[in-house]
Amino acid sequence: MSTSEGPAAAVRAQARVAEAARGRPSLPHEPLIRIRPEQKWLGVRPREVWAYRELLYLLMWRDLKARYKQTALGAAWVVLQPVLSTLIFTVFMGTFIRVPSDGVPYPVFAYAGLLPWAFLSNSVLSGSHSIVASAHVINKVYFPRLLIPVSMVGVRLIDFVIASAVLIVLMAYYGIALTPGILLAPLLIAEVAALAVSLSILTSAVNARYRDTGTALPVLLQLWMFASPVIYPSTVVPARWRWAYDLNPLAGIIEGLRACLFGRPLDWRAVALSAALTLALLLCSVYVFRRMEEDFADMV
Repeated sequence: MSTSEGPAAAVRAQARVAEAARGRPSLPHEPLIRIRPEQKWLGVRPREVWAYRELLYLLMWRDLKARYKQTALGAAWVVLQPVLSTLIFTVFMGTFIRVPSDGVPYPVFAYAGLLPWAFLSNSVLSGSHSIVASAHVINKVYFPRLLIPVSMVGVRLIDFVIASAVLIVLMAYYGIALTPGILLAPLLIAEVAALAVSLSILTSAVNARYRDTGTALPVLLQLWMFASPVIYPSTVVPARWRWAYDLNPLAGIIEGLRACLFGRPLDWRAVALSAALTLALLLCSVYVFRRMEEDFADMV
């Protein structure tokens, strides 16, 4: 730390001495020491994140216990949410409106789309409030703040795995056999998890500064659901608009998962474009988060 010489510095020094003599020590206008992580590529050090892996586990376990504490059904809500949504959309979209489902029974078709969507939307909603909700921890000790929104996604990923058992039961009930394409499903699940991490990181940082983000986010997510092939196939989109529709990274992920599950040809162009957009969003989100991370303690 360096000191500046001159009349102004002398006046400030005399003022501090005078206030200290009166028993009221003055504080500097700027912090003398600022604790911050070492600035590497995008401010992310994989070795540091790995060193705090036990903290990530504890954050996930804390959220799991808090979410199911004093609930009558407990973890059953993980399955009930997509099941009830599938039932509602099956009645109105599959029976009354008769939305096409590409030759697949509509309950299975809808559940296969609602499952990744529920994982993504729940991850973003919980992740957006994670920094603000962890203010008591952020103000006390340093650790990679990225672990907070990432832990929210990890919890929802556990919910996704549990709810996937219902999809297997539905496929068996309707006589849909698994094909070798199912081996590509983990890659698409990893892609939707990366998309969830990207949006959770970005919205958690923005919500820490602008709290109305949490109010607008549910509406934006609802619009995004209807702009994605969650309850309808992408084949209903006119061909002249497919180029714009494929810019939605969720479109390639959901259609790719359905192709893996139901043995249909995989649209590699849409999947590759979705992966590229997800990677770009992840890099951008991490950059924004690390730029704002230094001020989290003051903002929350």
